[in-house]
Amino acid sequence: MSMNNYHIPVMLNECVEALDIIPDGIYVDVTFGGGGHSLKILERLKGGRLLAFDQDDDAKREAEKIKDRSFTFCQANFRHMKRFLKLNGVTAVNGVLADLGVSSHQIDSAERGFSTRFEGPLDMRMDKSLPRTAASVLNECTETQLHKIFGMFGELKNAKTAARLVTQRRANKAMETTADLMSTLKPIAPRGKENKYFAQVFQALRIEVNDELKALEDFLNQCAEVIVSGGRLVVMSYHSLEDRMVKNFVNKGKVFGDVEKDFFGNEVKPFRALNRKPIEPSQQEIEKNSRARSAKLRVAERL
Repeated sequence: MSMNNYHIPVMLNECVEALDIIPDGIYVDVTFGGGGHSLKILERLKGGRLLAFDQDDDAKREAEKIKDRSFTFCQANFRHMKRFLKLNGVTAVNGVLADLGVSSHQIDSAERGFSTRFEGPLDMRMDKSLPRTAASVLNECTETQLHKIFGMFGELKNAKTAARLVTQRRANKAMETTADLMSTLKPIAPRGKENKYFAQVFQALRIEVNDELKALEDFLNQCAEVIVSGGRLVVMSYHSLEDRMVKNFVNKGKVFGDVEKDFFGNEVKPFRALNRKPIEPSQQEIEKNSRARSAKLRVAERL
């Protein structure tokens, strides 16, 4: 099975090694994308099973190319993992892999509106059946709501000014394309750091449109319910908001707040971190694939 150019998987070997695959085990790849990680997992299974999730229509088409009897594809957001596993007769699994990045294919499709490099409609939906697009967020949210979205999800230092410029601009003409958004915010983008700034703006809108952080929290909580004792949770994230949530979940058993303790003062948490610091891609990999630059991989074992 060959990898195509649909999406270059980041830290492919590190992810699959971290799963510590048992040949007859049951595994879940909740972010199928172009299938790179899934294909690698299937190579190691003998009598086992792999269930893969993705809400994207293009990913579904890629999944249809895999003719392996051990493989099942579920077209759904990973926040519905437990329900879809149950529909497929699975209640417990040996390992779960999540690669939280947007696939190269989605970024490179101008009509999806994910990229700052191409002019396209302000869409940014991972699942095209979702009602809200980035355009509806920009045109319908109040200035206060936009301030919160840019500040919390994009970590913009000038989130308030950005929100004001957007509301001023849309009073004359609705925001429709990525170019509309970028030209509106260009005056306040830090000089020499425009690319990073717009990446943060786009990230904020993408998170809002796809409800990404709540979906991640729902998914992580379900991992505690479906992964068997000794099984692995392997999560790769690309920005600090997600990485912080994953780190907290592994260390404290929940994405926000402190670790719970039982009657005797023992910590109640489902996982144990196997790497104190996240695994990062090699310099060699970053040179080959610049999108690997911000990736952080965390590995945990179910207690």
